Amino acid sequence: MQTTPELIFHDVDRSAWVETYILERVQRLERFAEGITSCRVTLAQEQASHHKGNRYSVLVEARLPPNHDLAAKKGKVIHDMQQQLPALINLAFGAIERQLKKAAELRRGEMKKHAERADGQLDGIVEKLFEEGYGFLRELGDDRQVYFHRNSVLHDDFERLAIGTEVSFTPQEGDNGPQASSVQIIAKL
Repeated sequence: MQTTPELIFHDVDRSAWVETYILERVQRLERFAEGITSCRVTLAQEQASHHKGNRYSVLVEARLPPNHDLAAKKGKVIHDMQQQLPALINLAFGAIERQLKKAAELRRGEMKKHAERADGQLDGIVEKLFEEGYGFLRELGDDRQVYFHRNSVLHDDFERLAIGTEVSFTPQEGDNGPQASSVQIIAKL
């Protein structure tokens, strides 16, 4: 890795065992894709519920050249930090590892580049999602980002989308650049 990983703790006490565990997982990321230029891991306690327990999330963000950003976020209610937090960390790192593998395969040309099909659809991966009801995806084999709105996601599946979800989409040129007029889930990470 070209830079020191950044660890961020939000409303979670910093502890040596958590830092060590996360840093071990970060070091293993190079096995999945060479040339990671930055990595940030955020461990956060989200809104607490007195009835259900505390909800925690782990967000792993990595950057590959040339400015290819990947992110995976996983969350769950945790009652026993020592037992359940490593499992949550593993879920987030498993998701980012799958994304890194795909990105590395594309860079090496091992995955076939998906050309436009007869129906005009392209294949892509969801890169960014916003609670306001929109996001960005990246066409496989291309570095351009494509905007989409929740209304363009077929079968009311916007809530099922996550960063890294494989989709097929119909591209069109919008007022502010490329956008998807329809988005359909192919496979979820």
